[in-house]
Amino acid sequence: MDTNQVAIIGAGPAGLTVARALKALNIPFRVYEKHSEVGGIWDITNPGTPMYQSAHFISSKTMSGHVGFPMPDSFPDYPSRAQIHEYIQYFARENGLYEHIQFNAKIKQVTFQNDLWQIQPEGEVPVNYRWLVCASGSLWDPNRPHLKGEEQFEGEVIHAVKYKDSDYLRDKRVLVVGAGNSGVDIACDAAFMAKQAFISMRRGYHFVPKHLFGMPTDVFARKTGGGPMWLSQWMFGKILRLMTGNLTRLGLQKPDHSVMSSHPIMNSQLLHYLQHGDVIAKRDIDHLTKDQVVFKDGSAEQVDLIILATGYKYTIPYLDKDFFEWKGNRPQLYLKMFNPKYPTLFGNGYLETNGGIYGMMDQMAYLIAKNIETQLHHPAQAKEIIAQTQQPAADLGGAIKFVSSDRHTGYVNKDTYLKALKKFRKKWGWPSLEEVLAQNNDLKPTTSKNTPQETLV
Repeated sequence: MDTNQVAIIGAGPAGLTVARALKALNIPFRVYEKHSEVGGIWDITNPGTPMYQSAHFISSKTMSGHVGFPMPDSFPDYPSRAQIHEYIQYFARENGLYEHIQFNAKIKQVTFQNDLWQIQPEGEVPVNYRWLVCASGSLWDPNRPHLKGEEQFEGEVIHAVKYKDSDYLRDKRVLVVGAGNSGVDIACDAAFMAKQAFISMRRGYHFVPKHLFGMPTDVFARKTGGGPMWLSQWMFGKILRLMTGNLTRLGLQKPDHSVMSSHPIMNSQLLHYLQHGDVIAKRDIDHLTKDQVVFKDGSAEQVDLIILATGYKYTIPYLDKDFFEWKGNRPQLYLKMFNPKYPTLFGNGYLETNGGIYGMMDQMAYLIAKNIETQLHHPAQAKEIIAQTQQPAADLGGAIKFVSSDRHTGYVNKDTYLKALKKFRKKWGWPSLEEVLAQNNDLKPTTSKNTPQETLV
């Protein structure tokens, strides 16, 4: 086997975008997928996925499709997890990617010897590749804190990764810990299914409705944005306050940060349930007793089931951790994709942002593919690129000062990030992804009346 090939680990959206980009540039590659189908976390049958039956996309179909491959007009504004999985399968099928994927290939180990990446799936002999792209996702390894007094608690404590269906909540007193989008969704499931639902939050948050003035909120933001960030934050904060009022009346804490400066909680349904008493807001947990949860404000509630929606650790289990520099549990990659220590090792999808991510991963994948192409055919320029990726990373947060937390370590502002990718691409004289797709007969971009489709880079 010719070792001048690329190994991609993961056939979720991040891995498939890399596969499409490599195919467009005629670079040979192989995708390894531990499951029997594409889709990553969006395939609810994929062992270990955090997906649950009621999950929906938190960015709209209009602003969330792949470059040149918009989501179908028939989809609702916010597609369900089943529709997103269907869309990912369609993307893989229409771009001819299935034939390049080895399914049921869980990677046992990856080693690096003689400038080659040795990939060993379980039960198989190792295979050598010159390049490796890690695209196996960041939502598989649960961040599972230990609760004080948990040993004596006679109820059940699970991480949200194990939550799948609201039937599990029936007739129980359920406490959800954490107010990320999954935690809020699960609390809403508990509102109509549990005997009583509670949600525990360490801080106050801004709750962003999925629609503003009759259109998806991200579409509204795109159409009305363009001014200075401080003005957008001020105006959006005023709109939210006008729509929702003072949320402390519902038992929620006052946010300690400006709107847009933390990962958006796209949910106003929780406010409905709080207003009706179907969910009761509680403060951070102090400790557990035999059958109660005691909160830091001194209040206590009898609880049968605690669901910890406390996030995930960015884990790349098949690679020694020393292959990356880590900060706040995040791998530190130049422009979130290039490894300064190992120029033939890349990552796609290891970022969080305040907008639809699929188009961003398309652009990341394309720059990864162009970098590989340059290493293959233009070694002098490749050395210059490697030197650039070893420089200190630029601030990709833009004008927004994000909340200080592990989750927001390296968090990127979508517009700022896309501008940085465009600048990088133009520096090396590369055509845009849209131009490459338009010239490739097998990867023709499509259009949709759903637009505004963004020209991303």
